[in-house]
Amino acid sequence: MDAPVSHRWLHDLGPGILAASTFAASNVLSKIVLASGSDVLTLSLFRGLVGVALLFVWLRIGTRPAPHSPRARWISLGLGVLFAGVVFGLFAAIAAVTVPVAILSYFIYPLITGFLGVLLGIERIGWRGALAALAAFCGLALMIRAHPQDLALAGIAFAFGAAICRTAILLITRSTLQDSDPQLTTWYTILSSTLVLGLAALLTWNCHAPQDAGGWAAMIGVSVGTTIAVLALFVSIKRIGPFRSALIMYLEPLLSTVLSAPVLGEVITPIQAVGGAVMLAALVSFQLRR
Repeated sequence: MDAPVSHRWLHDLGPGILAASTFAASNVLSKIVLASGSDVLTLSLFRGLVGVALLFVWLRIGTRPAPHSPRARWISLGLGVLFAGVVFGLFAAIAAVTVPVAILSYFIYPLITGFLGVLLGIERIGWRGALAALAAFCGLALMIRAHPQDLALAGIAFAFGAAICRTAILLITRSTLQDSDPQLTTWYTILSSTLVLGLAALLTWNCHAPQDAGGWAAMIGVSVGTTIAVLALFVSIKRIGPFRSALIMYLEPLLSTVLSAPVLGEVITPIQAVGGAVMLAALVSFQLRR
């Protein structure tokens, strides 16, 4: 007999929903870490160290993936430099502006990826996709410009920088690592990014741990949560493919916005909410048209 519809739904969509939800919770927790006296570099490095440890265990206890070729291994290690930029830029954005604005600004990366993919001949976008992209940019502009006096331009710049690094990772992975196991790709990427962040910490001798137990608990939560989210995203991609998984991941900015209100007291204005809603709706439409 076929499994009940509810069980199939949970089996197919559950991992993606878990990934988006855990990423959103980690975004909110990172603000608590930074407010407790820690800094962006310390949080980024600690997250990487915990992620390396947990992924090492995961690869040991799970089915052993097919090994990377030497070329794929070096490309994956190189992606770690870009991933370090994603992590640092996103946390720096969250430190400078509200969590909803930071995450929504960062989520401009699907549009950047699509347009650069067209320019590089990797994919095609029709006129409907172009209109959806234009609407998403307008929604983002409305959200940011609703109350510009409350926004730190540096925070938006960090979010955009993280989005550009994420775009580069996606395009390089799509064009060079399609046949490589994504688990090993992520392992090499996180390992390399953690080494880059560790070197930066040594060179700057910059380490500021949280000053209270709540900050430490939040930092552990961010580190474990993001690793769980990455692993859940792996499972989602394997079960329902990258396209449907990408659609589910648009829950992340929505849930980040919802959670930041009761936990952090960060409430966006009605105009910002309209801009964010327009942006998310357009992004979903854009993804559907790709």
